[in-house]
Amino acid sequence: MADGRSKFLPGLLSCVLVPGAVYGEDLPPSAYDLEEIVVTASRREEKALEIPATVNVQGMIELQEIRQVRTIPEAMREISGVMVQKTGHGQGSPYIRGFTGLRTLFLIDGIRLNNSTFREGPNQYWNTVDPFSVSRLELVKGPSSVLYGSDAIGGTVNAISKAYGYAIPAESALRSRVVLRGATAERSFIIRPEADYSNGALSVQGGISLKSFGDLEAGGATGRQPKTGYDEQDVDFTIKYDIDDNRRVVAAFQRVNQDDAWRVHKTVFGKSWRGTTVGSELQRSLDQERTLAYLQYQARDLASWVSDVTLSVSYQQQKEERLRIRTRGRVDRQGTDVGTLGLWGQINVPSRLGLWTAGTEVYRDEVDSFRRNFDTDGNLTSVAIQGPVADDASYTTAAAYVQNVLPIGDKGSLYTGLRYTSSKLDAQTVEDPQSGNVISVDDEWSKLTASIRYSHAIDADGKTRVFGGVSQGFRAPNLSDMTRFDSARSNEVETPVFGLGHEKFVNYELGIKIVQDRFDGQLSLYYTNIDNLIIRTPTGRIIDGENEISKQNSGSGFVKGIELQGRYHLSDALYLFGNLTWLDGEVDTFPTANSPLVAEPLDRLMPTRLYLGSRWRPSESDYWLEALLNIADNQDKLSTRDQADTDRIPVGGTPGYTVLTLRGGWDISDSLGLSLSLENVFDENYRIHGSGLNEPGRNLILSLFWRPYR
Repeated sequence: MADGRSKFLPGLLSCVLVPGAVYGEDLPPSAYDLEEIVVTASRREEKALEIPATVNVQGMIELQEIRQVRTIPEAMREISGVMVQKTGHGQGSPYIRGFTGLRTLFLIDGIRLNNSTFREGPNQYWNTVDPFSVSRLELVKGPSSVLYGSDAIGGTVNAISKAYGYAIPAESALRSRVVLRGATAERSFIIRPEADYSNGALSVQGGISLKSFGDLEAGGATGRQPKTGYDEQDVDFTIKYDIDDNRRVVAAFQRVNQDDAWRVHKTVFGKSWRGTTVGSELQRSLDQERTLAYLQYQARDLASWVSDVTLSVSYQQQKEERLRIRTRGRVDRQGTDVGTLGLWGQINVPSRLGLWTAGTEVYRDEVDSFRRNFDTDGNLTSVAIQGPVADDASYTTAAAYVQNVLPIGDKGSLYTGLRYTSSKLDAQTVEDPQSGNVISVDDEWSKLTASIRYSHAIDADGKTRVFGGVSQGFRAPNLSDMTRFDSARSNEVETPVFGLGHEKFVNYELGIKIVQDRFDGQLSLYYTNIDNLIIRTPTGRIIDGENEISKQNSGSGFVKGIELQGRYHLSDALYLFGNLTWLDGEVDTFPTANSPLVAEPLDRLMPTRLYLGSRWRPSESDYWLEALLNIADNQDKLSTRDQADTDRIPVGGTPGYTVLTLRGGWDISDSLGLSLSLENVFDENYRIHGSGLNEPGRNLILSLFWRPYR
């Protein structure tokens, strides 16, 4: 089809890109484009302008050819309301509206990346999704638990694979594309060859990403940061078969393997910055592997009473292994192996009472976990009862949901939704932190969640809309909450607990979206109430030289914020863009084992941040230019745990920074394109709040795109 859309775009996973964006013929909409079609916010096709929530969308060309992103977390860093903390160079973790890790949800073609071993605080799992395999990222901010269940609190991101929703060309064709990316401060090189074959009913697309990252060069006096490099090898392919004009089967496979990614701040190779302490360990490195295979059936217009149907079965395996070499000859190797079977189905039903979306899903994790101790000669000295979480464990979640979108007059739409979720934990091999004996832990929970949102056009053509609503969110206790026996933040060790309950959240949001001839933008004001938060609590005990941390449902508090973003066209060739984020939040916590419950700032609270930029692309030209200024304020609002995390956060807080980036691109020929970025032009020596290393100094990034089929 001429517009690049599929013949049918059923259910959750439909995908619409700008004409030609896949092949580099035009610059696609950026995260500022409110006319873009999205599916994640309401599990159906809808313009971002009309959705009563704050949504950002980034296409493949924006990610690869304009911003030249290195990882999925870094793809989020220029979006309002998002701060990307990096414990290590291979371990980014976005904070979305104050939440990260197990309180944000990541989907791959609608399939949950999150599993029951995800831990509190920042983690590395989003780095196991290859950005070079993704056609677009859709971010929905705030709780989405009615549609997506547990963990969807700060935000929900759906990574849609390349060519997922495109029409299969009628003519038989074999096409290819190669991406080369190199960067100076990262000392990195990436090569991505990919190809696709189509013959009218069948399409096969695949690619391989080979990545090598050297030790990262920070700005100013910090310079080279040892042991920050790592290697990664990724492969993915997708097969689509159109049974007829209304029915399609999609099969896909992805594998990501990350080798020897260090958490340097825990080791003697860390560098002190503005007084941060240096760790004592000789090595702490991670190997990470993720494999996903799925089969989906998509149908449209099956009957007069059903518009869309999607059925999905998936199996995902996530392996993690950590090598830790401590002082006095202590060596331990630990890891987890999580296999997740996922089943879900969804239908869209139009009626006189609005459009109904209903679905059900089941996910089951099977978890193995180990820890083995060695001497310095590599001889096995002991085998622990469990690894970082329980061994021989399972975690099952089953849910059903329904959402209705009801037109209110000619200009309004009312969104209401309800979800019932049941979760069950069964852990057979857990180490009792008191006795050291083997125990078992089992528990189950159920939760009913609701939301109501409204969008209303306040002008005749529907290009200015106000929106608002109330959404409940929840997070069920997982295996990490209940059974983790592992080091946490600096000088802390978490131990298993019993009897935890759901975390509960209620989000209130108001906003306005505007799309005019020369200006488009949105303003959002939100307040999220926090109740029953599972908080880490010092016990006063010392285990193997570290402070024991237990957990309990004692946290109450809030997150509130303002997000403003917009784009103004000065001419057809030049536009200005930018965004502003202000965020604040508090939660009750126990600063010490003997202190009463007190309200403190959220851990790693995002500082006030401003992005300002301009992009110039003359009409019918082969080149474009962009300048971007990133300004962040100091962050001195610290929790007790922030203040104790001296490996990552300087005494008194993290200083602010101002960073200038210049970018440009040139279509050298019909088949060859070039992108060039100079990041951190003035070599600022800075760190994202809560990170374990400093950001790149002056960094020249060069990418070449060979795309002869466009």
